Amino acid sequence: MKKVLVTGENGYIGNKFKEWIQSGNKEIELNYISVRGEDWRKIDFSTYDTVLHLAGIAHVSRNPKLKQLYYDINRDLTIELAEKSKKENVEQFIFMSSIIVYGLDNKIGDYSSINENTVPTPADFYGDSKLQADLKVQSMNSKDFKTAVVRTPVVYGPGCKGNFKKLIKLSKITPIFIDLDNKRSMIYIDNLSSLIEQIVIDNRSGLFYPQNADYVSTKQIIEVAAKSSGRKIYFTSSFNFLIKLASKRISIVNKIFGNKIYDKNLSKSNEYQISDFETSIQKSIVNS
Repeated sequence: MKKVLVTGENGYIGNKFKEWIQSGNKEIELNYISVRGEDWRKIDFSTYDTVLHLAGIAHVSRNPKLKQLYYDINRDLTIELAEKSKKENVEQFIFMSSIIVYGLDNKIGDYSSINENTVPTPADFYGDSKLQADLKVQSMNSKDFKTAVVRTPVVYGPGCKGNFKKLIKLSKITPIFIDLDNKRSMIYIDNLSSLIEQIVIDNRSGLFYPQNADYVSTKQIIEVAAKSSGRKIYFTSSFNFLIKLASKRISIVNKIFGNKIYDKNLSKSNEYQISDFETSIQKSIVNS
């Protein structure tokens, strides 16, 4: 039995990972703690095999007034937890990092992928705070203290928030959508939970780049979601030139139609693929 101490119970990944483990794994025992305030410092970590750090500020804000808060939570808190874990002889520390450490999305038409030689270049203090923690945790890896850093792309599934949820809602009402192909690395929450489970069970260390077996386009999300709801949407390329023009001035356009992908050689996807893309969309709609 592996005893795992988890931060971030109220977050999306934390909640879904708990559901995943409770649904069938008898080899892992989870205990959740809050890292708000000072009480967590009094907890004895030495009784745990693994600390899984999921807590953090996940939503990007460019408000300069919040800059220090991002570093306090995403960087400093992570490092403190890792150092406490190592000092108290925890065998493994897992940190949930993000693809955001590689900066902004590629523009429309730019399909270059992130590979093992790609140098992280965060575009703001959110990405930089994650990267600084990410690199520090990696540097702490040793024979007796295994560290695993998971650089997740967009995570989606039942009950998730963000642009994915907005696209699902849009698929239920719009009769028409843009026929513009783009590529994104994404990870369904059950697939991510499966990977985390394997990292814990096998006491793995290193950098992980999880993603679904196939890249996903915004058009596919709309198309499959509409189909799952019994709707048919007409796709047109008539407005593509306007979308491409707007992408040069409006950043949200690139977030919707731009590209951001991991090279598939970075991801041993067959090990943790529980649901393919179409099935994952169907589950996301039915269970949301």
